[in-house]
Amino acid sequence: MQFRSQTVKSYKVWVSGLYAVVWLWSAVDPFSRSDWLLENLLVFLGLPVVFFLNRRYDLSPISFAAVFLFLALHSTGAHYTYAEMPAFHLLSQWVGLGRNHYDRVVHFLFGFLLFQPIFECFHKAGNSRSMAGFVTLCLLVSLSSIYEILEWLVVELVYPDLGAQFLGIQGDEWDAQKDHGLGVLGALIAYVMNRRAPF
Repeated sequence: MQFRSQTVKSYKVWVSGLYAVVWLWSAVDPFSRSDWLLENLLVFLGLPVVFFLNRRYDLSPISFAAVFLFLALHSTGAHYTYAEMPAFHLLSQWVGLGRNHYDRVVHFLFGFLLFQPIFECFHKAGNSRSMAGFVTLCLLVSLSSIYEILEWLVVELVYPDLGAQFLGIQGDEWDAQKDHGLGVLGALIAYVMNRRAPF
């Protein structure tokens, strides 16, 4: 048991270290320094919460990795700006899409990847599986909505010059609704998978 505990701790240190490398890379000559700083507000606010919750609820290795995978994808988006992710430009041209869909993928993964870590926290806090799953789903739907509203407010009140660059709307007036919808879809799929899980 002690060996397993040490192994899990080492694993979490390695995962955190890998993310630190990605974050440092993202800080080197980003496409837009102002956009990079704004995008990293999520990291600066979120990381302390993640480490606190891990310390309190001892997140499983899969949940811990899911959080840091999402943060790595977010940091990559911050480096290039979500609308200018090179790999997705190539994909868009190859498939014949009208826009770069990296932001849509990350919004979907927000709901999908963060479901299990949040569920674990609620479940380990003493809630039943069904209650923890339902509250997690509601929280992710709410957070997805709140993020879109905060994104708009930050641009309106703090950085109006960044405008569409930070919002990544790419000419789509329904961008916020589609991003929110994909975040909800990701959470719903994870919720259904969680309910069907045998454990």
